Amino acid sequence: MYFTSFPKIVYDIDNTGKLTVVTEIFRRIKIREKIADNTALYFKYIVQNGDTPETVAYRHFGSQHLHWVILLTNNITDRYYGWPLNDQDFESYVNNKYDNPGAVHHYEIAQSSGPTSSTDYSHLIEVNSTTTGASSVSNYEYERRLQDEKREIQLLDRKYLPLFIEEFNNKINL
Repeated sequence: MYFTSFPKIVYDIDNTGKLTVVTEIFRRIKIREKIADNTALYFKYIVQNGDTPETVAYRHFGSQHLHWVILLTNNITDRYYGWPLNDQDFESYVNNKYDNPGAVHHYEIAQSSGPTSSTDYSHLIEVNSTTTGASSVSNYEYERRLQDEKREIQLLDRKYLPLFIEEFNNKINL
């Protein structure tokens, strides 16, 4: 459903002079900040282990084909690494990325202002290991935090979906 709205272009795929009509897949729409930042249009959702954009779209919008709305409204451009990994894939990812997942990634201390949620680490600042009160953060914990941050997404209120799709179709065809 996502690419059906994209314009078609004529392209010489193999540089032989034979032209083929293809979908212009490199077009990208960015949601206006005024709309993206309007919390009244969205519901906060915590992605659960095993959720995919398709399963969340099915539960929220009633169609797995609307997964692109979730990805677009959350500015996720990389379907695999922009979306939280399931537990098994996360373990594999960390073990493949690091020789020692338990090794120190960095040290940090807390600023005086505290977190706004359980996945908000903005009050923590990276410091040298010699800084008084510094705590170590392992490679594993660092990657887990990144996954936790990805788990908090916004779901567009269903009542705005038709307007969103109409606006998308208008913009993609400019």
